Amino acid sequence: MRPAHIALAAFVAAVWGVNFVVIEIGLDHFPPLLFSALRFLVAALPAVFLVGRPTVAWKWIVGVGLALGVAKFGLLFTGMDLGAPAGLSSLILQIQAVFTALFAFVALGERPGRVKIAGMAVALAGIGVAAVDEGASGPLVGFALCIAAAACWGVSNVLTRKASPPDALNFMVWVSTVPVLPLLALSLLLEGPERDLEALRGLDWTGAGVIVYCAWVVTVFGFGAWGWLLRRYPASSVAPFSLLVPVFGMSSAALFLGEGVSPLRWCAAALLVGGVALSTLSWGRGAGSAKGAAAMEPASEVPAHART
Repeated sequence: MRPAHIALAAFVAAVWGVNFVVIEIGLDHFPPLLFSALRFLVAALPAVFLVGRPTVAWKWIVGVGLALGVAKFGLLFTGMDLGAPAGLSSLILQIQAVFTALFAFVALGERPGRVKIAGMAVALAGIGVAAVDEGASGPLVGFALCIAAAACWGVSNVLTRKASPPDALNFMVWVSTVPVLPLLALSLLLEGPERDLEALRGLDWTGAGVIVYCAWVVTVFGFGAWGWLLRRYPASSVAPFSLLVPVFGMSSAALFLGEGVSPLRWCAAALLVGGVALSTLSWGRGAGSAKGAAAMEPASEVPAHART
């Protein structure tokens, strides 16, 4: 990869990593499901009128929109709202690589090799260490919801791999249209119209900036740039940069939110990132750039090597 393109890949990882701090700030302004709905609404409009018609069948757009937009982000935002720290959340989502491999084996018949299985085992050990650390210092419910979000991300990765969208930006913009109404309905049902109206009436520049960052910088720019890189280089060259997401996530959470990182958490990070690296690199050797759409959504947002 050219130095400028390496810098672009690292910058996208930084954008996605810092996004967890931005989400934490946004949750002070909006209920989690409403926040997620507004993020997708702003990501879809007005971009949906600029990217052209969908390039894949609607069944894939709806499937990924529900699995990724409604389930994954709904669970992630709710888990963080219940107390899952931003830095730890950015790390936990890396386990989507394991779920993706498992679901790909069941749904697509893709058999993981020995190196990939070893990487999955190491990553699961990292999740175990993180669970022990979180059980001693934080709410396990939020932790569990983040793991569930990673599982839903794995489902969306497999669906995206089946869809094989030729244009990552076009696909993500159209996918963003799907979750808006379901998330708004869930917010009204579970969070209540009074809480939603209070959040909307209290909208300030910080709240608006958070939504714009999550929608335009993370989704439109981030996935557009990532898809552009995947069209120029093999997935095996691009996907490993997603491993920088939890590095930026944990460091920015420590810097801006004052989140401490215990020795157990450092251990969990080393195991999880190392395990995912083994899985990603072994996957990448067998995947060409045509399959690179599967690498669209690394661990911040959208899938590390399957979809971040």
